[in-house]
Amino acid sequence: MKPKMKYPLFAAALLCAALSPSPGFAEEPMEILVETPTRTAQKAGKTIADTTVITAEDIRKSQAPDLPTLLRDVVGVEISQPGGMGKPASVYLRGSNSDDVLVLVDGVRRNAATLGTTAIDQLMADQIDHIEVVRGNVSSVYGTGAIGGVIQIFTKRGKGAPAFNASAGVGSLGTRRVSAGLGGAQGNTDFSVQVSSFKTDGVSALNPALVPNANPDRDGYRNNSVSASLGHAFNADHRVSASLFGSYGDNQYDSGFGLPTDVNVNKEQMWKLALASDDQISEKWHSKVQVANGVDQYRDYLNGAPVAFFGSPSSLFQTTSSQFGWQNTLRLADQQRLLLGAESLRQQVSTDITPGYAVTARTVNSIYTGYTGQFAAHELQLNLRQDRNSQYGNVNTWLTGYGYAFNDAWRATASYSTAFKAPTFNDLYYPNYGNPAVRPERSRNVEAGLHYHVGVQQVDMVYFDNRITDLINTVEVDPVNFVYRAMNVDSARISGVELSYSGRFGNTGVKAALTNQNPHDAITGVQLDRRAKVHGSLGVTHRFGELEAGVEWQHSGTRPDASNTRTLPAYDVFGVTGSYPLSKTTQRVLRGDNLTNQNDTTAYGYNFLGPTFFVGINYHQ
Repeated sequence: MKPKMKYPLFAAALLCAALSPSPGFAEEPMEILVETPTRTAQKAGKTIADTTVITAEDIRKSQAPDLPTLLRDVVGVEISQPGGMGKPASVYLRGSNSDDVLVLVDGVRRNAATLGTTAIDQLMADQIDHIEVVRGNVSSVYGTGAIGGVIQIFTKRGKGAPAFNASAGVGSLGTRRVSAGLGGAQGNTDFSVQVSSFKTDGVSALNPALVPNANPDRDGYRNNSVSASLGHAFNADHRVSASLFGSYGDNQYDSGFGLPTDVNVNKEQMWKLALASDDQISEKWHSKVQVANGVDQYRDYLNGAPVAFFGSPSSLFQTTSSQFGWQNTLRLADQQRLLLGAESLRQQVSTDITPGYAVTARTVNSIYTGYTGQFAAHELQLNLRQDRNSQYGNVNTWLTGYGYAFNDAWRATASYSTAFKAPTFNDLYYPNYGNPAVRPERSRNVEAGLHYHVGVQQVDMVYFDNRITDLINTVEVDPVNFVYRAMNVDSARISGVELSYSGRFGNTGVKAALTNQNPHDAITGVQLDRRAKVHGSLGVTHRFGELEAGVEWQHSGTRPDASNTRTLPAYDVFGVTGSYPLSKTTQRVLRGDNLTNQNDTTAYGYNFLGPTFFVGINYHQ
């Protein structure tokens, strides 16, 4: 069933704005390069896979505190983060499940092996240089977990003369934010160190009027993060580098089970260390070897003591991932590239629960190849990958994509791809729930796009149809004893249309996104929880002399929740941003969200933050 396009006037306005230059319009080429869609450098706006880049300038202007806030305006992205900052956040990319989105940090996967998701709520904007979001199946490029797409975060790197930066600010709900860093290059060596701290008192996560056992006190959050990098080029052909990322979050939350006086806290840690060697072996052969180790740790506390599970003293869940990758890019001709690579991933889970997981480690060995080529007006992308998993065997995925340029402005793209998501350790081995017979989820995606790009103006219109089979779901197998099992029981179909626009007219910049989709159970036809059929955003910035001000609008239609037993209200949220230079190195900044006090809760029973404000000062040498 194809979705009916809503808001036709809004869509038409975007298209007319793109195709009707006004006085002061600047014809400037877009030179941003992206690497996530194919693992090789391409010009943004020229990829076959639908891709959005959140640049360092975008992050600076937004004054967003964390990754979920940065992603809310991206076309195709919905964020569910009930209860406020630091609370568990889910990202639904093109209506897919949150564990169907692969998150990378500097090329290293960050999805925990227990739940299969990434704690994006623990990733602070102060550590991020830029973000690339690829929509659609890309398992043939990256393996498991990319049914909905890939979000890759690039942390800050040193460039230019060494310089110091610092920022500090305060906001409503007792919010405090401070960050400092030093980075740059000296000769053939570059370096960067960035540290940040964030704290907020928040609001009561759960609404006691809807969940009577919830504690009505404020549920605060604090985070300390660090990122660092060091690189050295021996010559023009050989470079080595190291990068470190760490995040420690302390989050208070509410539980509907227990006493209204209970204090619930979870502590999360994320760490990543990577070493890489980039080598230009010959004029046509580039090699990159990377080794990385990462830790994702989660622990619950109740009234200051570790929470007991199954008679155990605490509830520690930890994933340790060791990764090795060797990627080779061969230049066959001026605009033709062949990609050959191999990867190995070993994941180890640790827990204090009793009896624990029956199996605590797995190994995934992968080989992949890809081809990208351009022949006059024609573009071609081919990818093939095999993942050999010690738990469930082999999975093959592939992608074929084609693009055709009608002229310098208009381009059409089309692709067909397959993808999969591996069962998690919880799906397979969690005590009294896991099922070792569970198979990987599989997906087939078709999409077609029409793209317009002239100077700084860009319009993208994409139709997608993603069909997912063998969905892993929770099934009640013993109603008397309340026994549940993970099983492959469902199928889903998510089809829709995305329309996005970005451009600038003199001192005014405009960005807009609209998604009209139909995320539903393919058997029952029921709409998937927490996913709207229509959602979008519009942002306008304007420079008044030295003052730069912006307004933002976010819209979401109604969404079902709690297995379609509840309906979350539609909302229209308005916000503002602003910056004013106090000197050549110092800026005063402002951000305001939900100015009209809309109920934008993303889960039933949870409170929304209401209007919030933040003011701060940024310093850059």
